[in-house]
Amino acid sequence: MASVYLSDEHEALRAQVRRFVDEEVRPHGAQWERDGKVPRELLQRMGALGLFGIITPTELGGAGMGTMGLVVLAEELGRSTFGGVTVTVMVHAAMASPHLLHAGNDEQLSRYLPGILSGDLITAITVSEPDAGSDVSALRTRAHREGDEWVLNGAKTYISNGVYGNLYFVAAVTDAEAKASRGMSMFIVEGDNPGLQVTRKLEKTGDLCSDTAELTFVDCRIPTANLLGPENQGFYALMHNFQRERICLGAVATAEASHALDLTLRYLSQRQVFGAPLLEKQALRHRLAALQCKVEAGRQLVYHAAWLLDRGADCVAEASMVKAYCPEVVNEVMYDCQQFHGGMGYMRENAIERMVRDARLHAIGGGATEVMLDQIAKGWTA
Repeated sequence: MASVYLSDEHEALRAQVRRFVDEEVRPHGAQWERDGKVPRELLQRMGALGLFGIITPTELGGAGMGTMGLVVLAEELGRSTFGGVTVTVMVHAAMASPHLLHAGNDEQLSRYLPGILSGDLITAITVSEPDAGSDVSALRTRAHREGDEWVLNGAKTYISNGVYGNLYFVAAVTDAEAKASRGMSMFIVEGDNPGLQVTRKLEKTGDLCSDTAELTFVDCRIPTANLLGPENQGFYALMHNFQRERICLGAVATAEASHALDLTLRYLSQRQVFGAPLLEKQALRHRLAALQCKVEAGRQLVYHAAWLLDRGADCVAEASMVKAYCPEVVNEVMYDCQQFHGGMGYMRENAIERMVRDARLHAIGGGATEVMLDQIAKGWTA
């Protein structure tokens, strides 16, 4: 459906990304799934097209299109049917590198932003730990200052882009005596730092071409110049970007769900059973129509939340609703789409089978559904 939230510029971006996905991603994605890696050459081509500068201000070499531009990127990547590619790109473009834009000083921007925009530096955000996922107040990674260096020690897990990334934005406790919201800082750690170790490449159910790592920081020394933003203000930096993350994740989920419905409608219109196409069965048509209603509701919620965020409005509730609702919808859609494909939906050669596996992460990563619902409930007034 057409949307009042999208401009001609957004639609031009959509056409560009759709063409790129059709030509550069779909023909090769299956091989990348087997390789367990998105080629860096692909990311560099995306950088050359300006796709990593969508939210970067024009004065810094970007497009300055805001969150709505990222939503368009997320939607078109979601159509690719290769969730691992989408994760790799969106972690870099929407979840990790924006921390540099929000808090980086002139020297940090000059040093790192050109490589981020070109795709030569692929970024990761390292927050989750074995005992601290959505509860960022429970971090155990520590950083203390020694002269003109910070020394990091700790472990991180479930880090997307963690194996092959070049630049890591790391959350660590810098004042253990303070409240979590006042004792955490953000740091920039380069991938070749000898104190940073990729402990293990994790094997996942889906998103197979997205690399996910366990990381260990062992006396990881970084210069004081790599403190990102004010000391002990890292908690607020994380909260600042969480709303954009959740909105973009919702955009990916609704796009995947919408494309799965398109694939299923196409299959049901062609699949003959008892002398007629399956799509003539009213029970199937009605079920797909009901699912399409839910997908479109999620899509419009995503757009509205992005619109609010781009205008500086408080959208914590709306972004949490996006993250609570859209992942549940995409998993409901995928279940039925696989069911309606019958045996073919269980075969690895079918895109639906892959999309079912990839979609499961949406309700877990970036804030589990239950955490989001609790966040919404906290906003209630008596």
